[in-house]
Amino acid sequence: MFSGIVEEAATITAVTRNDSNVNLRVRCSFTDQLSIDQSVAHNGVCLTVVALHPDSTYEVTAIRETLDRSNLGDLKAGDLVNLERSMMMNGRLDGHIVQGHVDCTAVCESIEDADGSRYYKFVYDIDPAMIAKGYMTVEKGSVTVNGVSLTVCDSEPRSFRVAIIPYTFEHTNFRNIKVGDRVNLEFDIIGKYIARLSELKND
Repeated sequence: MFSGIVEEAATITAVTRNDSNVNLRVRCSFTDQLSIDQSVAHNGVCLTVVALHPDSTYEVTAIRETLDRSNLGDLKAGDLVNLERSMMMNGRLDGHIVQGHVDCTAVCESIEDADGSRYYKFVYDIDPAMIAKGYMTVEKGSVTVNGVSLTVCDSEPRSFRVAIIPYTFEHTNFRNIKVGDRVNLEFDIIGKYIARLSELKND
């Protein structure tokens, strides 16, 4: 379980393929605090640490299902990836409840300057049946973009905008996102449960 509060935009140092899987080697400031089998969200995707190295890097493996649903297959050495360790249950929930299970990818359609902040518009293609199950955004609701917990504005059936303040821009890989880039989306789990309950009520 995560909160969508990114700890660090870390550097991918190597990407290797093993059959249909991809191994990512990552350098971050807290590698020495990690352990084998620990869960870490990478651009919002929960992955398990499988190896630790003395050069302050660690490895995780993304399987085919993960690569099909996320942008992790787009990553290459030198890219930044947003990291968050699993949430501790003895503190404040500063973001929202994030599972680390990416629902789909979206494409950045536009970036607009807003007197120091920036508005990013994202568009996504998803089955209408999934929208009915809560895989959507709502105005002023929460959405996770590349692992970052954000508030939705200008929610449309297959698009939305988010406002990125300077701190978020500087401390996440939002600073590298360009028009046309793919990002990972996780829709709010609470909306999915509400949609499911409504579906069962109408059966």
